[in-house]
Amino acid sequence: MLVDALLAFFHFAAIFLLITLMAAEAVVLRPDLTPATLKRLSFYDLFYFISAIAVLVTGLLRLFYGAKGMGFYIHNPWFHAKMTIFVLIALCSLPPTFAIARWRKQARTLPEFLPTPAEIKIARRWVMIQAHVLILLPLCAVMMARGIGI
Repeated sequence: MLVDALLAFFHFAAIFLLITLMAAEAVVLRPDLTPATLKRLSFYDLFYFISAIAVLVTGLLRLFYGAKGMGFYIHNPWFHAKMTIFVLIALCSLPPTFAIARWRKQARTLPEFLPTPAEIKIARRWVMIQAHVLILLPLCAVMMARGIGI
């Protein structure tokens, strides 16, 4: 029981960190971006990726070592919906991550480099799509935890 509780705690902590970093990206992706903010955005995006990996790893640990066991999750349609949404969010995170990486590379050669407002708007739109799709994850989680649909 202690292992299950600790796995749940680390999973939730990773989720909260991911949401915080997603929000931080959305906040700084504004037309008034400065070179210092661009550097901070790059930091946020790196730790967003690391937190997503932590969410995945802790979720897998819960799947294999949690109290409910793999059998409970594998046959639950809400588990599959939750995984599909997680993958969709991961795919939506690629365009802004690639843009931020491009911007970081350009900023290394030109310290005063800033992306255009149009580029910032596109990256922010992808972050906002992620944030809106993310809202569906808790719904899937509570339906899954209660065994609805099995």
